[in-house]
Amino acid sequence: MEAEGKSSWGWLTQGRLALLIIFLVLVIDQWIKIAVKTHMYLHESIRVTDWFYILFTENPGMAFGWEFFDKLFLTSFRIIAVVVIAYLLYRSIRKGVPTGFVVCLSLVLAGAAGNIIDCVFYGLIFNNPPVPFTAHFVPFGTGYESLFHGRVVDMFYFPIIDTYWPEWMPWVGGEHFIFFSPIFNFADAAISCGIIALLIFYHKRISQ
Repeated sequence: MEAEGKSSWGWLTQGRLALLIIFLVLVIDQWIKIAVKTHMYLHESIRVTDWFYILFTENPGMAFGWEFFDKLFLTSFRIIAVVVIAYLLYRSIRKGVPTGFVVCLSLVLAGAAGNIIDCVFYGLIFNNPPVPFTAHFVPFGTGYESLFHGRVVDMFYFPIIDTYWPEWMPWVGGEHFIFFSPIFNFADAAISCGIIALLIFYHKRISQ
């Protein structure tokens, strides 16, 4: 059984493991986003299977395309959240928590940071071409938006169930039903996996 505060490999401390996870998530997330943004036009869709599409969308809001708040407020909130999570991660490592807890926090931190990069910088370094043209890099500061107002790139779409409600059903009869309809990115997936794992395996520690 793994002791608290110890990783599975002697050379790979919890701090190094956290940095490695954050680095890998950021690199993969940004590579996917840049590849999609520079090789697909907005709203272009590539069918992988009947239930999985690469669908290029951009959103100024929260994860999975949800929009509730002003863009500047949301970006500022994200930055504050990343600082808080980073502090919690640092404190957790110093306290010698289980390595799994460190992995979960690292995933959440990396995912949040990945979307912040879009919000802060993408508006400064990419143009905003009309459909069906693809975006490309531009000189820093000459992009489609100002600092903190960039749009988050989303691309993963899993319409696992795509059907219509039976006509006889009250209120929703005949209406189109899709599960799972949100479009998300690799950073969103990292955040979700980290949070779900924390709630399942470390809910007692969180409550403390």
